[in-house]
Formats: sequence, structure tokens, C-alpha cells
Amino acid sequence: MKKIAISFIFFIMLGCSSVPLTGRRQLNLVSDQEVLALSNQSFSDYMKTAKVSTDYMKTLQVARVGQRIANAVMSFLRNNGMTADAASYNWQFVLVNDNTPNAFCMPGGKVVVNTGILPYTLDDDGLAVVLGHEIAHAVAKHSSERISQQMLVQYGGVALNTLMQNKSDAAQALANQIYGVGTQVGVMLPYSRKQESESDRMGLIFMAMAGYNPEKAPAFWERMATQGSSTPEFLSTHPSDASRIANLKKLVPEAMKYKK
Repeated sequence: MKKIAISFIFFIMLGCSSVPLTGRRQLNLVSDQEVLALSNQSFSDYMKTAKVSTDYMKTLQVARVGQRIANAVMSFLRNNGMTADAASYNWQFVLVNDNTPNAFCMPGGKVVVNTGILPYTLDDDGLAVVLGHEIAHAVAKHSSERISQQMLVQYGGVALNTLMQNKSDAAQALANQIYGVGTQVGVMLPYSRKQESESDRMGLIFMAMAGYNPEKAPAFWERMATQGSSTPEFLSTHPSDASRIANLKKLVPEAMKYKK
């Protein structure tokens, strides 16, 4: 049993990586190739039923703001020795007709924005808050981390050999739950609050790198908080409105140092 425990700890250590920018150590037991394959299939399934917006100007805005942030992020990764990571992203920005105020980014860079969130973003800076946050989830590989965490919960330390031998099968099963493959709704399993807060911080910095104003972030979340008593999907696992807004105000000075 002691040998199993030591092997398990060693295996977990091998499965650790660091989040770009924040440096936080995270568990990552699945390969980028596994996650990207599952993500691309899920995105393809989602787009079969999604209603793509025909509003040319709004579609252009989403693509313009998103690509500008993505370009800044790719430059950051390449300039910091993460060229291979940068090469793994294939950014695509899609606006869909959906009144739900929501947005999400799949691993690998497939980003979807619902038209229902645009009344709250108002302008390019507000949209950059949303896109910076979602892009941060992908860059931080939060999906891989969630899959890895659930693999440990499902298999446990005593099933180390099973976990190692059937890693791809385990990743497939859990990722299907996370991405909701074949379904229109439930594209992402909600991230943890720690991951959401990390994406808030990274998103502010990313939008600043792209030349947008992170000082606009608290006002965007204040507008989102006016939606009523029912919590929208976009906010479901986020910190409370008051604590998030207060935290964003504390993070703005750091982000402003990156503004071009």
C-alpha cells in the first residue's frame, strides 16, 4: 500500500503544470491532443444546431475584438517561451442568436458569444471584458484541469494502474459530461470559483495587452448584476457580484501596467 501511495504521489507530480501568467500549479493528467479532439468534436456538434447571427456589424465586432485579444495573447506566449502552446490554438469567434447572456471558449480557441450578452457589453471595452475572461479559461487549460480532477475523484489513489492504463477512455467519458457532446445546451461544466477568479485576473491583463481598458470591467459586471433574482448561466459559479466587483477593482491597477 505504501508503494502504491508513493507511486500515486509521483504520478500526480508528473501530471502537474503551471498556468501561464499566474504561475499557479495545476493538475493535468490528459494530453492537449486528447482535450482538443474532444473539444473540436463538441464544437462541431454544437454548431449544427446553433443559430449563427446574420448581423454583420455585431459579428464583425466580436471577431475584431476577439482576434485582437488573441493576437496579444499569442505574442505573450511566444515571447515567454511557450511557442508550442501558442501554435496549438486555432482561434475562431462566432456570434449566435441566443437571448441568454452568455459566452464560452472551448479548448483550442473556439469562442462563442450569445447576442443576449451584447446589451451588457455595450462597446468594445465591455466585449473585451467577456472575451478576455473566456480566452483566459482556454489559455489556463481549465477544462483539462477539471477533467483531471474528476478522473482522480472517480478512480481514486488505489486505482492508479486503472487510471494510467485507461486514461484516454476515462478522459473521453468525463469530457463527454463536461462538454455535453451531441447536445446544444451544457457546453461546459461550470468551472470552480478559483478558476473563475483566475480568469478574471488573466482576462483583465489580456484585454489590457490588446489595448482595451480594464477599468471598464467592474461596470460591465455591475450591469450583469441587474438581471434579477435568477442567476444567469454565465454567472452561475462565479463569486458573488459584490465580491467579484470589489476584487476586479483591486486587480485593475495590475492590469493597467500591461496596457498599450
